[in-house]
Amino acid sequence: MPLQSLSDREAARGVGFGLAAYVMWGCFPLFFALFDGVPAFEVLIHRIIWSCLFLVGLVTLLKRWGPIRKALAEPRRLGRVLGCAVLIAINWGLYIYAVETRQVFQASLGYFLTPLVNVALGMLVLREAMAGLQRVAVVLAGVAIAIQLLLLGELPWISLTLALSFGTYGLLRKQVPLDGLSGLFVETLLLLPLGLMALAWLSAAELSHFLGGPRITLLLVASGVITALPLLAFAGAARRLRLATLGFLMYLNPTIQFFIALLVFREPLSSAQLATFLLIWTSLALYSWSAWNTRTRSPLAPGGTAPIPEQR
Repeated sequence: MPLQSLSDREAARGVGFGLAAYVMWGCFPLFFALFDGVPAFEVLIHRIIWSCLFLVGLVTLLKRWGPIRKALAEPRRLGRVLGCAVLIAINWGLYIYAVETRQVFQASLGYFLTPLVNVALGMLVLREAMAGLQRVAVVLAGVAIAIQLLLLGELPWISLTLALSFGTYGLLRKQVPLDGLSGLFVETLLLLPLGLMALAWLSAAELSHFLGGPRITLLLVASGVITALPLLAFAGAARRLRLATLGFLMYLNPTIQFFIALLVFREPLSSAQLATFLLIWTSLALYSWSAWNTRTRSPLAPGGTAPIPEQR
């Protein structure tokens, strides 16, 4: 088979994996909306427990225990991994809360903001150079948040917390020498004792919904598996696609969430919120244009600009 043909087939498979990952992530509001009456905190607990058990089986099947044993053998170096685990737990818990309280517009805005937060953190923390258009994009994002503060009288705290927690997660994750699957398992494993203690407390206080009915029980167990599936698809895409291509596919997730909020959940969209989204979309267009131009001008960066952290 010609080399070019093989490369094209792998790229096509990569796009398929990427589309599957981001479409699944985008549709998560429909899944978490099924947990009617189950607090976000409890859903998060079960997501941790059942994800960990699912990943044990997956790591065993793929024979990937080597890097995990190495990481666990040096507990002093697990500080950043623990930081990643806490940040992603905050991100997941708040996201589930946003869906349950029908604030999916805010969740969507948070994930639209995330690439711009990554750029800002790269400049402030890692002292990375920022192109002129990228600076304009970050400023426009700040103006968008100011509009919501002035016109609605409140900060979009869900959006900001989601963006900052996931952006900071990405910053720490870049400093952890573990592949995606191994890193996810170690992060989940570190949270497992807290998850088990929280589940025991809920059960003792008779507040647990687990085993309260077959439907909710099945959903709680499935939450661990279903949230891990897009990560596996993402890993398949990341091995086959340039980061620039993954960057454009990433916008599918908050876009799908936006339309689910608008068309399925019928959330009200005020003029101030619409203005915020328009400014953020303009910011992302400028950022993407700048990133694309940088990629095409720089022969040393065929994969694009900053790495995209794995979304959970």
